[in-house]
Amino acid sequence: MNNLDALYQEVILDHNRKPRNFREIEGADRRVEGRNPLCGDQVTVWLKLDGDHVADVSFKGTGCAVSKSSASLMTSAVKGKSKAETQQLFDKFHHMITGKMTDAERGQMGSLAALGGVSKFPLRVKCASLAWHALKSALDGGGEVSTENEGPALTEGA
Repeated sequence: MNNLDALYQEVILDHNRKPRNFREIEGADRRVEGRNPLCGDQVTVWLKLDGDHVADVSFKGTGCAVSKSSASLMTSAVKGKSKAETQQLFDKFHHMITGKMTDAERGQMGSLAALGGVSKFPLRVKCASLAWHALKSALDGGGEVSTENEGPALTEGA
């Protein structure tokens, strides 16, 4: 394991042990539940909007370290962003975890780059994307989500 991989692993473990924004939001505009039926991950994402911007976002749930750390990193990354910026970040993140991003592009993902290695493990893509799909659903108006069909074989629009 090289130094960068070790750093990425430490970021994932840190966010799993001490998840950021792991709470409910009183008065949230949207609440979406997500599940990964293949491994049992479950997450609920709360979203509070201020006009077109993410004023606050949080999550609670159970699951593996990848699922929990992805949700934690996501909430930190999207706070204060517009809906359009959040959608762009969702698209970039999805490209990264499905192996459609170069190492140079991954290097521009900040702390989210820690999850880029999941592209080598197709079943972990579902874990890493669960909270992101719940957030996307919340931005689109709500609705339960599942990552049952998530994975590298998905088409671009999925």
